[in-house]
Amino acid sequence: MPTIAVMARVFSGMKPTGDATLGSLLGALRPWVDAQNADAYYCVVDLHALTIPHDPAELRRQTIELATMFMAVGIDPEVSTLFVQSYVHEHTELAWLLECTASFGELRRMTQFKDKSENSDFVSAGLLTYPALMAADILLYDTEEVPVGDDQRQHVELTRDVAERFNNRYGPTFTVPKAVVQRSGARVMDLQDPTRKMSKSDDSTAGTILVLEDLASVARKIKRAVTDTEYDPKRPGAANLLSILGASTGRNPDDLAQDYSQYGPLKSDVTDAVTAVLEPIQQRYRELSADPTTIAKIVEAGAEKAQIAAAATLDRARRNIGLVVRGEA
Repeated sequence: MPTIAVMARVFSGMKPTGDATLGSLLGALRPWVDAQNADAYYCVVDLHALTIPHDPAELRRQTIELATMFMAVGIDPEVSTLFVQSYVHEHTELAWLLECTASFGELRRMTQFKDKSENSDFVSAGLLTYPALMAADILLYDTEEVPVGDDQRQHVELTRDVAERFNNRYGPTFTVPKAVVQRSGARVMDLQDPTRKMSKSDDSTAGTILVLEDLASVARKIKRAVTDTEYDPKRPGAANLLSILGASTGRNPDDLAQDYSQYGPLKSDVTDAVTAVLEPIQQRYRELSADPTTIAKIVEAGAEKAQIAAAATLDRARRNIGLVVRGEA
């Protein structure tokens, strides 16, 4: 008899802060599309955006825009569950139980906390504790696999540690997840500084490509990407272009490296490949964003579906940790 493939339950989320970049598209969103199934949960994690000062109206706008982007790249709400984090109150409730399970030292050692707090005049308590909320996001849905960029692996490891600690102390409660990092395109670098990750939060936009950016501007940025005088596929600039080309076309960057001896043809092919990826997404986004009411209804329906699974996990965690369950006292 033929073997029937069993799809893993997956969860992943993205903050509605700034516009989506080519890095987040190739490193996160497209792998999400590949992994989506009836047990996949994709979330706009708006609560994580509260760790730094922000404009409330802008946050609301970006939340709906990111949900629209999810659908434009191929997340199908008829297949997967698409929702907004703050719609499901179980996320914050479980986060408190996990804050009481994680140690201060574990939270303080998280790379993103150290990086973001080092030169900041104001460091919110949420910036320290948000990995517990991230763990709650994952554990609420009995998640088996978490598609992440390589820089997020540390958060999944903390989630695993906290889940195992909770299970050992209070009995079997959580599924212990694993991180799944896409090999090609998992870490797209800045075109002007290929030693750092392409980011939507950087002040300089010269090395960052936005998913909804004018395609002529995209072509100019790729043409001006920093490279060495002589072609060397192992140097950061060339390696980044090959990684982008590989992730855009589904080919291995190491194999692609053998096809070039100069940067001109490589940049031209990267431009064509990126344009081919972005153009249909931009068109679909324009179609979807013309009807924001429908998007709002979709994420509301997704939240209702997500809450059923989340409530069951939270009740199990509350009971195991010793809290009185309403109606059972």
